[in-house]
Amino acid sequence: MSLNRSEQVLYDYVQGHKDERQHLQHKVRTIVAASAEVHGAVARIDAELWRYYEERSAVAPVFVAAARAYGLKRTSMKNLAELLVRLWTEPRPRKPAHAGPGGGP
Repeated sequence: MSLNRSEQVLYDYVQGHKDERQHLQHKVRTIVAASAEVHGAVARIDAELWRYYEERSAVAPVFVAAARAYGLKRTSMKNLAELLVRLWTEPRPRKPAHAGPGGGP
């Protein structure tokens, strides 16, 4: 999976900051658990990650530098959201395929 510059900055940052990683893990797990389907959860996580990125860009040096270099125009965090869902949550069981009469397809 390929991450854009902003996603990569955020991912690298949380990998190096245990408290921040745990905060985001809790948020991702809570959103996924409360969502009826994964696509909706990913959209919510995308928005949360961008809010987090904006917040950190005012105080954390790596984000301040990234904001100066690339600006703070809204950037998709969807790839990172999908990656974090895969890394930090248990896979949801798939619904069984519908069996026809007599148990066959």
